[in-house]
Amino acid sequence: MTQGSYVADKSSSGGEFNRDTSYITTRITSRTRGAEGGAAGGHYPVEAGRYRLVVARACPWANRAIIVRRLLGLEDALSIGFCGPTHDARSWTFDLDPDGLDPVLRIPRLQDAYFARDPNYPKGITVPAVVDVPTGAVVTNDFAQMTLDFSTEWTEFHRDGAPQLYPEPLRDEIDTVARRIYTEVNNGVYRCGFAGSQEAYDAAYDRLFTALDWLSERLATQRYLVGDTITEADVRLFTTLARFDPVYHGHFKCNRSKLAEMPVLWAYARDLFQTPGFGDTIDFVQIKQHYYIVHADINPTRIVPKGPELANWLTPHGRESLGGRPFGDGTPPGPTRESERVPPGHGAG
Repeated sequence: MTQGSYVADKSSSGGEFNRDTSYITTRITSRTRGAEGGAAGGHYPVEAGRYRLVVARACPWANRAIIVRRLLGLEDALSIGFCGPTHDARSWTFDLDPDGLDPVLRIPRLQDAYFARDPNYPKGITVPAVVDVPTGAVVTNDFAQMTLDFSTEWTEFHRDGAPQLYPEPLRDEIDTVARRIYTEVNNGVYRCGFAGSQEAYDAAYDRLFTALDWLSERLATQRYLVGDTITEADVRLFTTLARFDPVYHGHFKCNRSKLAEMPVLWAYARDLFQTPGFGDTIDFVQIKQHYYIVHADINPTRIVPKGPELANWLTPHGRESLGGRPFGDGTPPGPTRESERVPPGHGAG
């Protein structure tokens, strides 16, 4: 099932969910690092205006890229295209755009960009994906490396006051924390939701909440996951937490506790949500539409629930008492561009 996209993830013979983690690993790097290449593992040069980031607001993995691009101020250098919240067995589609075509790439389906890269592309059509506009071909869909490269390779185009999301002195710790977040939380909710046996589900459930308890303990005495500023690790956790009560608690059976019933994580999530660049990227309507409509094997009626109440995301969180500097020596991003704003009524306001 999905990795925020159509991808061939399957349950093993024991019913455990296994994610397909083989991505197009081509990177976009600074001009001093590597020559342009087209093969997986090669390099393309960082160039303003050359690439288009294709995302879906519903997808937690794509949401990371939306947040990092906004925090770093890459809007002028890297355009963005939004797929709709649902997809069929073939591909994400640009059904939000006039005539169902991406206005820059002029394609109706993201798979067209994958096939421009490889006409026999055998894997899932995933978001986020960075597309080379001149050729119309996908450069990379390696979501984990993508945001790290935004921080480290695109520095020439960062806004004044851009935060250090992947500071070199903290990278080992960020990587360690992010690795556990990915395996146990980001992917852990999917492991619960797509378990193919009671035994696999029970094991996945225990792993998920063990990790959430560990995160609660870590965050009880510090405002952010690593150091005293927002880092890549916080971005990676936030996108799962934002979807926890609307989707994962019920739809994926992650129901020991709602996020709103886990005091430390709930305060931490609200703190980030109320920070420019985080909550203003969250479209709760599209998030619910994606999971409840696309996952017909879990929700065969495809009925999208009306709840939960969302105004509580804007209530005081009290995390300022722990200190910390959200953007370090930098500054918050400015207002979201009008063309990229979450539609009215789709957020928590």
